[in-house]
Amino acid sequence: MIRFTPGNAVDLLRSGREFFPALAAAVDAAQREIWLETYIFADDDAGAAIADALVAAARRGVAVRVLVDGWGARHYLTKSLERRLREGGVRLMKYRPEIAPWQFRSHRLRRLHRKLCHVDRAVAFVGGINLIDDMNTPNQKPPRLDFAVRVRGPLLAPIVQTMQRLWALVELVQLESSEVPLFPDPIEVARSGDQTAKFVIRDNLRYRRDIERAYLAAIRTAKQEIILANAYFFPGVRFRRALIAAARRGVAVTLLLQARVEYRLLHYASRALYGQLLDAGVVIAEYHRSFLHAKVGVIDDQWATVGSSNIDPYSLLMAREANVFVRDARFADQLRIELLSMIETGTRHVEPERWSGRNPIAKAVTWIAYGMVRVAMGLVGYGGDEWFPRRRAGVK
Repeated sequence: MIRFTPGNAVDLLRSGREFFPALAAAVDAAQREIWLETYIFADDDAGAAIADALVAAARRGVAVRVLVDGWGARHYLTKSLERRLREGGVRLMKYRPEIAPWQFRSHRLRRLHRKLCHVDRAVAFVGGINLIDDMNTPNQKPPRLDFAVRVRGPLLAPIVQTMQRLWALVELVQLESSEVPLFPDPIEVARSGDQTAKFVIRDNLRYRRDIERAYLAAIRTAKQEIILANAYFFPGVRFRRALIAAARRGVAVTLLLQARVEYRLLHYASRALYGQLLDAGVVIAEYHRSFLHAKVGVIDDQWATVGSSNIDPYSLLMAREANVFVRDARFADQLRIELLSMIETGTRHVEPERWSGRNPIAKAVTWIAYGMVRVAMGLVGYGGDEWFPRRRAGVK
């Protein structure tokens, strides 16, 4: 069991406007090593600024390792940016780079979706923010909304070990020699604050359901309030039942979800779940001002999480993800204020009466999308009755 660890300093970072300067400052101050993992490393203003900082660090003798997902690299990491990093002394690798559309295999969906960085084992960054400008989204004016945390203290230990282990594993799979041990020795990091937190990952071996279990444990013990903000929300049966049970015992449950359509099929399929949630008293607020990329939550003013994991089959069944869970009233209140402001200024609530009374075409589109996702998940061997029970359980 992964336990909460005291003695940390966890700072909330709001979108790229706070994350990128904080990350660049840590890289600029690096003296020994920088480890970075990301799904997307884009060749835009934000990505180029971080690339320049990494290259400058490498040229002054800092060991810089960057691991980018193969799928994300295929779409965003340009050859010129890759060349700039490599020629600048950055050790760059791609996680599962074998992308062949004509040779589909289900394991190709197991991507590196987490966003991590640690510098000199002194400071780390965990969250949902890729190395891409907040404005780098088609047909978007307001910036993309997301969160990350800057961490100091004992929580650095599992972050450092996790990144070392994956780097060594990727080198092993790609038949490269490695100076990084596959099973690194434990390290100790001194206390740096008074916050209690734990670092939780999801992989396809030992930690397959740890992030989901951490959410479920908090939801099942919630007494007053649950606020979850998620870009791609398609929870399994256990997760839905936990939210419904919380709402029925009097907990105020609010879901802050994406209103704008990014991935059309998943967008409409996820709406097939709205009916049973609304019937149970769950409040659904759809954010429409800009693209919502957050994967965060606050429960009972004392529990909070920030990370890369969506609540959908991709994140909870296939991808490598990482979240920080914090037990601290000040941090939870800070994140709660941000979420309430987003709900107040940028959402439209889904009203139960209007939802149940929508026209037959809208209902048909929702269920066709749901069926297509169900078939797709079955073809790749994921989900089963956990995501798609045989009986529709009152879903509207």
